[in-house]
Amino acid sequence: MSENHMMDPVTALENVLQRIDRAAAEARRQTADVTLVAVSKTYEAAHILPILGAGQRVFGENRVQEAKAKWPELKRQFPDIVLHLIGPLQSNKAGEAVALFDCIETIDRPKIAVAVAAEMAKQGRKLELFVQINTGEEPQKAGIAPKDAPAFVAYCRDELKLAIAGLMCIPPAEDMPAPHFALLAKMAGELGLSKLSMGMSADFECAVSLGATHVRVGSAIFGVRQ
Repeated sequence: MSENHMMDPVTALENVLQRIDRAAAEARRQTADVTLVAVSKTYEAAHILPILGAGQRVFGENRVQEAKAKWPELKRQFPDIVLHLIGPLQSNKAGEAVALFDCIETIDRPKIAVAVAAEMAKQGRKLELFVQINTGEEPQKAGIAPKDAPAFVAYCRDELKLAIAGLMCIPPAEDMPAPHFALLAKMAGELGLSKLSMGMSADFECAVSLGATHVRVGSAIFGVRQ
């Protein structure tokens, strides 16, 4: 990762895109089937503008409040921005999240699914939605346990009429990520879901090789956060 201390973010972005290209080619996949979500949490608009200038349009944020402070103005300048919420959502923030984001990757319990469904209906907005799976079954981490995923996805689809696009996971930091990515891909296949958000700065090439359609990369573009 040290190479990115030296690189400016635009060069680092190009580097990441080339690495995605290579990983896709090695896995006999189309690069077009992998979306880079540039994780801009903790970065101000001034840091994000060069990346927008270089053509990147899909970004990820962890917190609704932080995103609300910088993205409405950036979206006015670049109307084709696609914003992903990749951090946990509290139900009292569902209204703001549905208004601001285009995709919520962290649908992880019935209460959140209900709140998001109600807000989408109220605001007349259709967001892309992913269910977060806690592949490591870590008690401190958000997400649905793998064994509970089929029932939860069915509840979202059948009861709430939510179009679930795919699954998302954050493997335990101390584990090898590949088994978690393979598990998520297998689950998505069984549930008839085509999208997989998995892989971050340290392991996105592995994720691409195992079928990721979205990789969430922050520090490999923006540098290590202070």
